[in-house]
Amino acid sequence: MTDRVPRPTLHGYLVIDKPGGWTSFDVVARARRILGEKRIGHAGTLDPAATGVLPLAVGAATKTLEFLTDASKTYLAEITFGIETDSQDIEGRVTRISDASTLTADRVTAALHQMLGPQEQIPPMHSAIKIGGQKLYELARRGEEIARPPRPVTFYTLELCAWHPPVATVLIDCSKGTYIRSLARDLGESLGTGAYLSNLVRTRSGPFTLDDAITIAELEELPWPWIWPEVAMHPDVPVQAWPALVLDDLAATRWQQGATIPAHDGAAGLIRAYDEAGRWLGTGYADETGTGWRPGKVVTVTAGEGSAA
Repeated sequence: MTDRVPRPTLHGYLVIDKPGGWTSFDVVARARRILGEKRIGHAGTLDPAATGVLPLAVGAATKTLEFLTDASKTYLAEITFGIETDSQDIEGRVTRISDASTLTADRVTAALHQMLGPQEQIPPMHSAIKIGGQKLYELARRGEEIARPPRPVTFYTLELCAWHPPVATVLIDCSKGTYIRSLARDLGESLGTGAYLSNLVRTRSGPFTLDDAITIAELEELPWPWIWPEVAMHPDVPVQAWPALVLDDLAATRWQQGATIPAHDGAAGLIRAYDEAGRWLGTGYADETGTGWRPGKVVTVTAGEGSAA
């Protein structure tokens, strides 16, 4: 079969259901070894204790990772009241225990409702944010705590899905840069009981969902590279909401050479480009005159390339 079927070119997105105890980089390193491809990056770091959606950009798909920077995310979080930890999650050291026996589902729901919409959130000390050139988690490991400026975040959905005292299961849809550990901390403070994040599953990251994901065990067992067209998503997934520009052979060649493609007056915004065979050529934008499309991220394709296959 391998003599007749072209070897698949590994350009596209793999969505991994990250297991607990793995860092996001652990997953990238394993994927590089299995696929034999160095050009792999991930979109949206997950804490080691968390599980769920971790999109991996492979090959030319790494050119669209930057377009996932502002992507919103969805989580299913378990928040345990009456206990606080120094990391605000299950991996931390318990710092305080309080009585949460009078807490009710109605009170938790009301507190969640107050947190909907734009908020200012103080990031946890156990995070990779740099202040004064040092990562916060490095300071935290030395027992240091410093003032952290609040960051703007937005909660679009905060829904109490289950209440098994003292544990709340909460569906969260939020903006980029949100720390669910900080949400647990703030929720516990507002209710006067303290709280920590006892479990976290990311069910969506931008356009990628848990339904798209495969496990590390499946990644190990699948027949690479021939299975690629069946499990990978097209590298243009992050930009599929943009208008598409289809170029004839001459224009496609000019595009790959970095030349501006003439457009009707009034061209504006961002576009994704393809040749007439449907091969992906990358992304571009309208020039300052509005009369041309300028290549931004150029993907060089040959026959058989340009898709997830």
